[in-house]
Amino acid sequence: MLTKLVEASIRFRGIVVALACLVVGYGAYATWTARYDVYPEFAPPQVVVQTEAPGLSPEDVERLVTRPIENALNGAPDVEAIRSQSIQGLSVVTVVFLQRTEVYRDRQMVSERLAEAAGQMPQGVLPPAMAPLTGATSMVLIIGLTSEQRSLMDVRTFADWTLRPRLLSVPGVARVSIFGGDIRELQVQVTPERLAAFKLSFNDVMTAARGATGVRGAGFIETPTQRIVLQTQGQSLTAATLGEVVLHVTNNRTVRLKDVAVVADGAEPKIGDATIMGRPGVMLVVSSQYGANTLEVTRALDAAIDEMTSVMAANEVTLHRDLFRPANFILTSVRSISTALLIGGVLVTIVLLVFLFNLRVAFISLTAIPLSLLVAIIALTRMGESLNTLTLGGLAIAIGEVVDDAIIDAENIFRRLREAPRNPSAAEIFHIVLHASVEVRSAVVYATFIVALVFIPVLTMSGVQGRLFAPLGWTYIFAILASLLVALTVTPALSYLLLPKALETAKEPSNVVALKARYGRWLHALSDRPRTLMVGAGALCLLAIAVVPFLGGEFLPPLREGHFIVHMVTLPGTALPESMRLGTLVSTELLKNPNVRLVAQQIGRAEQGDDTPGVHYSEIQVDLKPLGGSAAEQAEADIRETLEKIPGASFATKTFLTERMEEVVSGARAQVVVQVFGDDLDVIDQKAQDVLRLVASVPGAVDAQLESPAGTPEMVIRLRPEALRQFGFQPVNVLDAIQAAYQGATVGQAYDANRVFNVVGVLAPGIRQHPDRVGQLPLQNLEGVRVPLRSLADIYETSGRYSIAHEGSRRRQAIFANVEGRDLASFVAELQQALRTKMQFPQGVYAVVGGASEAFDQARREILAYSLVAAVGIVLLLSITFRNMRNMLLVLANLPFALVGGVLAAVATGGNLSVGSIVGFVTLFGITTRNSIMMISHFEHLIRHEGQTWGIEAAVRGASERLTPVLMTAIVTALGLLPLALGSGEPGKEIEGPMAIVILGGLVTSTALNLLVLPTLALRYGRFEAPPEDT
Repeated sequence: MLTKLVEASIRFRGIVVALACLVVGYGAYATWTARYDVYPEFAPPQVVVQTEAPGLSPEDVERLVTRPIENALNGAPDVEAIRSQSIQGLSVVTVVFLQRTEVYRDRQMVSERLAEAAGQMPQGVLPPAMAPLTGATSMVLIIGLTSEQRSLMDVRTFADWTLRPRLLSVPGVARVSIFGGDIRELQVQVTPERLAAFKLSFNDVMTAARGATGVRGAGFIETPTQRIVLQTQGQSLTAATLGEVVLHVTNNRTVRLKDVAVVADGAEPKIGDATIMGRPGVMLVVSSQYGANTLEVTRALDAAIDEMTSVMAANEVTLHRDLFRPANFILTSVRSISTALLIGGVLVTIVLLVFLFNLRVAFISLTAIPLSLLVAIIALTRMGESLNTLTLGGLAIAIGEVVDDAIIDAENIFRRLREAPRNPSAAEIFHIVLHASVEVRSAVVYATFIVALVFIPVLTMSGVQGRLFAPLGWTYIFAILASLLVALTVTPALSYLLLPKALETAKEPSNVVALKARYGRWLHALSDRPRTLMVGAGALCLLAIAVVPFLGGEFLPPLREGHFIVHMVTLPGTALPESMRLGTLVSTELLKNPNVRLVAQQIGRAEQGDDTPGVHYSEIQVDLKPLGGSAAEQAEADIRETLEKIPGASFATKTFLTERMEEVVSGARAQVVVQVFGDDLDVIDQKAQDVLRLVASVPGAVDAQLESPAGTPEMVIRLRPEALRQFGFQPVNVLDAIQAAYQGATVGQAYDANRVFNVVGVLAPGIRQHPDRVGQLPLQNLEGVRVPLRSLADIYETSGRYSIAHEGSRRRQAIFANVEGRDLASFVAELQQALRTKMQFPQGVYAVVGGASEAFDQARREILAYSLVAAVGIVLLLSITFRNMRNMLLVLANLPFALVGGVLAAVATGGNLSVGSIVGFVTLFGITTRNSIMMISHFEHLIRHEGQTWGIEAAVRGASERLTPVLMTAIVTALGLLPLALGSGEPGKEIEGPMAIVILGGLVTSTALNLLVLPTLALRYGRFEAPPEDT
């Protein structure tokens, strides 16, 4: 079959070349129109369910809202995990599905189950709703607004009603969350003393305001000739007109709303805020839709913002662009990897010219690079994958193998043409090219499929690590399979067209001749000392194997995004002004750093956001000026040093992508997560404090903190049933009055052009800010009797908790920590040992250690397990290739040689293995196996087809003839990876850098041992026999 394919390619060489040109054209188009990103979509399908429960405490939200929703979702098909957070007034339940599911089907299933849960919600709780569908890295832009002339209310109104709708209209935008500013509402601020003076109640005020702001339709009048629509305009639209509304008439005196309350524009109670460059402002966080192209969405947002600049200027609003812009990192990363690919390609060209010393052979070999890489890109885009740093890294790693296929073919064809008689005929050239191509094809085909089998562990990893590295594996496989196809079709066709014309001046380069002569002498010398050689090589392999258990482990190396997110946490119950004060202090100090470009703080959460932090929590966006690897590391160290000097808060510093990966892995934004499970919240909190102290005591721990410490100030209003009966009150009426007084009761809407503002009844601000006046709230029963709240309830201050978290429907408290100055794997091992020996938990309470370390351990176990499966397939293919156990074992014997260099390279660069490094070892074993196959199969070819007798001369000849392809493959692969290895600290190369370093180190030792040790082993232990002659 292979012979027929090669023969057809030579015979129809014009068609083959034309089809190759078409592939190049379509591949260029696919590359231009591809979706670009930093990493593949690494989050599994998930659905976030939000339920607003106005006024309910965290304990009530957990019991009345979160539990029923969790019960409805438990048992749903393909659910991997259910997590929840219950805070005051809000329940957020996150449902994580298995990777194989389809997210839109998952949302449909959740929607059906929520319909069941909605019927169980208590009165006053809104129906559960699903958050907009977004991806793991959906945040595409953060911008800020400030103004010297306008109030924060005016700026927020502009953001809500002018800018946000324009941004939401951009294709690909899913959500625009707004932090900061004052949300305008028309407030009726009631003073209890004035109510008492007129013998009125809070409910009387609410009823009057509701009646004044109501909107009703009036229908139409039908006449014999026309229909006339009736339009009513009786609503009070301003504070002045609403204040004139009649509340009560007594003794010929009219009591108006303004007599008992202040009617004015006011600010809705804040659940969050923002500062920009240390000044109060408004922050807009834009999230993209699931699967959207980040670069395209960002460009469209830029155009929309440019369109709005004149409107902003007219409203005296100052725009702060690009507080956070992930597109910058995407462009930098892709450009960095693309440059590495280009540099690698140039270096490859130089190597081919040096070794082949023939432009035509070099050109034929080089054609494999664009053809194979473009075919891989076409396949990726057809699969729906993006072009990202990992897929482009896969192309960079594959360059050596891609060129090797063409080198083997073109070099062998050219050598056979040189050996042919002078002035061969066209028919003779045809058969020489055909047979020269076919004689190396069988081994190359098997070697290619073995390399593909080696990547089974990478393709089958689960979790975040699988979703990150599987596209790299597919890219590599597509590229080497495409190169095999190119070597079977395009290379023979071009060789037939170009190489015969170069025979007159063809000769082997003198430098290659001299190298082969010296190499032959080395092999003769080594063949006399096989025992010494094997003992030395074996000792190196044993040393490498012995070092492996002492290598550290980490999930991913630090990412150099040039942007940090500083998490600032104060004690629960900290007031919003205090968080603003601390944030302003942090911003001022950070802006003194010359490498910091801008700083912006977002406090708490946004309205309709799916996060649950309180105002004691802030995220501070810190954007750096463009910096290199070491300078970026120093900038991060300087930021940490600055934060350590600020009292009153704890800090954790992360990059955006790092924390998103950690959050997808464990649901928390930290490298190490210890979850304490139990039933009693007080016991869980107590043991969590003990675990926190233990975690902080482990060397290397930084940023250790509780997820949600207890101690939030609370005031309990416990109604007394006997007092309610005595004064004739219904419990729900009292609760409604308390909620309206302190949270506010929306009684209607006021309209200003296309803008809608709530009309809210609430206690006067001065009263709401004094806890000691809660008991003075006047209440009135159905008979008109007025009594203060303290007569109906016991009122006392206590402490509670801001949020209650569940994992798998179990209550839990979490301890977060990051690791600095040591590897993650050893830190977690020491922590687990300390938990076993130093901690004692009461019955029903237990701790589980998770986070990025768990993902790393899982990746290591899965790669090992699936490597055994791949090994079975590799052995089967080798047995088919050689049909000789000894020769098959010779091929496998070279794998430990590759391990030696990879381990030494890992030790030399810090001694830590990341998931990328492990994938590098997998790639290295594939390359090494391929080179060994080509060497042993060439020995077999000399004996079987050229009549050589196996011995030292045949071994030297076979190894010498393979010297040029082996060296070229190794050097080409090394030079292709060199830009990645040298730039491992640069943006976009953080994951591929350690991978390239491992491959480079392994290539050095495996190539040396493949050229020096393998021929000696083959001479001593190999079995190469000519086929029996036909009788």
